[in-house]
Amino acid sequence: MIKNIWDTCRNKCGGCYRQFNKKEHLVEHMRISYHSVHEPTCGICNKHCRSFDSLREHLIGPLPKQECKNIFSNRGCRFCLTILESPNARRIHQERCQLSNVNSGLVTRMAALGLRDNPTIDYMSSRSPRVVALSCKMVGGGSDGSLDLCGRVCITDENENIVFHTYVKPTIPVSNYRYETTGIRPENLKDAMPLKHAQRKIQEFLCNGEPMWKIRPRNGKARILVGHGLDNHLDSLQLEYSSSMIRDTAEYPPLMKSSKISNSLKYLTQAYLGYDIHVGIQDPYEDCVATMRLYTRMRYQKHRAEAYPLASDTQNRNNFAAWRQNELERMSPEELLDLSRSDYYCWCLDSVA
Repeated sequence: MIKNIWDTCRNKCGGCYRQFNKKEHLVEHMRISYHSVHEPTCGICNKHCRSFDSLREHLIGPLPKQECKNIFSNRGCRFCLTILESPNARRIHQERCQLSNVNSGLVTRMAALGLRDNPTIDYMSSRSPRVVALSCKMVGGGSDGSLDLCGRVCITDENENIVFHTYVKPTIPVSNYRYETTGIRPENLKDAMPLKHAQRKIQEFLCNGEPMWKIRPRNGKARILVGHGLDNHLDSLQLEYSSSMIRDTAEYPPLMKSSKISNSLKYLTQAYLGYDIHVGIQDPYEDCVATMRLYTRMRYQKHRAEAYPLASDTQNRNNFAAWRQNELERMSPEELLDLSRSDYYCWCLDSVA
């Protein structure tokens, strides 16, 4: 009996603390779990979680770890889930961590009057941004108005400045302007920029003089593109862009639900930035700001450096290969964890690019 308890403790995962009866089961778990230093981690017990939603459940969910919950309730930031040194340090930190919304009402009224339109992009500027956020607002096409058509597009830089903003005239007739959420009226699109014209401007700006086939994630000229549900936005613009340069808050594993389903931008903004969006008419500038703030918060997460941080790298592909089974079973849980690598690109790596 004592031996069984010892074996179970010895076969405890060093990341998520799941226990196994046999070492071979632990090795198989490590083979498919992709634990790494890039996972959200409890600042109290150091448990690795697949997402920040999982970490939130661990700390304050329906069935939290009680010791962690008690400490977090006194010293934990409810936005970034960091553990501070004291309740006072937590108060100061949380005030800085909670951001405020852009004045979307004023912004929307300005856009409706055409006061904020910026239909040109100075993409040759020496100070042009390396990272930009893009968001579209869709009007409806087709007989039932369910086909998403880009009616308005906005691009901002890391400092929340508008780089490009314009109404867009779709290539097919609009059957539903969805005014209640888009604020777009027929007169806004009557003399709007044609879709092909907007597409060309945005493509040139993103590629920044680099041919599409030569775009590489590091040390290139092409820009990193941030957004939420970017597949839909790019489809509506009939635009293709390199997946290695896309940072989508809807598809980033740490920002997804525990069930690996995307969270809405409204939820992410409220939970991790501390303010509400999409109240009344929605503005693409507001979405650009929210996604860029989420990206920035994820990008500046402090993680321990690794020599080869991606599981897809050639150097890491054989870390848990079957031919190493005997060697792996002789390793401690801590050594197995050090060997494990993430199966997604962590945005903190953009800071060292």
